Amino acid sequence: MPTPKIVLFYAFAPLPDPEAIRLWQRDLGEALRLRGRILISPHGINGTLGGDLPAVKKWLRSFRAYAPFRDADVKWSEGTAVDADGYSVDFPKLSVKVRDEIVSFGAPGDLRVDEHGVVGGGTRLSPDALHELVAERGDDVVFFDGRNALEAGIGRFRGAIVPDAETTRDFVGLLDSGAYDDLKGRPVVTYCTGGIRCEVLSSLMTARGFGEVYQLEGGIVRYGERFGDDGLWDGSLYVFDGRGSVDFSDHAAVIGVCAGCGTATNRTANCPDPSCRHQAVVCETCVAVPCAEHAAAV
Repeated sequence: MPTPKIVLFYAFAPLPDPEAIRLWQRDLGEALRLRGRILISPHGINGTLGGDLPAVKKWLRSFRAYAPFRDADVKWSEGTAVDADGYSVDFPKLSVKVRDEIVSFGAPGDLRVDEHGVVGGGTRLSPDALHELVAERGDDVVFFDGRNALEAGIGRFRGAIVPDAETTRDFVGLLDSGAYDDLKGRPVVTYCTGGIRCEVLSSLMTARGFGEVYQLEGGIVRYGERFGDDGLWDGSLYVFDGRGSVDFSDHAAVIGVCAGCGTATNRTANCPDPSCRHQAVVCETCVAVPCAEHAAAV
């Protein structure tokens, strides 16, 4: 029986020929019947792929054979299934593209990368080191969610600040507005799904005068692997594939609130009307109801 697996990965490194990397990853992925999404820029690579376990292992061996990607952070999780043709059902296709940024903050000129990764980012904290920081500094520690507000709607660190961001591009404007200047004298721990957004976000915050900035190494994924639902995390982890969300244990808290009826849920869904691009936290009963914004417009 096929063993469906999903890998989440990134590496920051100067890439002189992103287009060559794109062709290599496209051809390799197609040959191994992998699906998912890969973004490549002069700053590095970011992606998630799904497929049968042997195929994903072959991809990883080739990926790590390229020196700039040798130490890339690669996280494994269970996929839903592999279809009769050997493709992951969690992704519709394989997409490999070159972009100005591998994380779309809209500020490629603000990011500096060398052979060691992002220059000027926050201090890395392992999950255990995070607990040590909280034990030492207590309520002075600020958790700063580096994802969009929808993702945080179904899971987040306890007491975290969740910026009103619909997309990653909103963060630069929010930081430049001075909305969070009151945090500049406190220890700020940035966190995100797998760690990549906080590589950039922590460097943007440091450049804007935040004096004690940390980033959770490996993101929520690594934290969940270490502490599950018995630590500082509450809820489900939003993921950008067909699974929708994942839980770290059988006793995960349900903290999402349905936008339609107010019941507790860990589901998110797109507005059922094809012309509406809004996504919201909704329960299974309300998933077929158009969102308020779209209903008002029509």
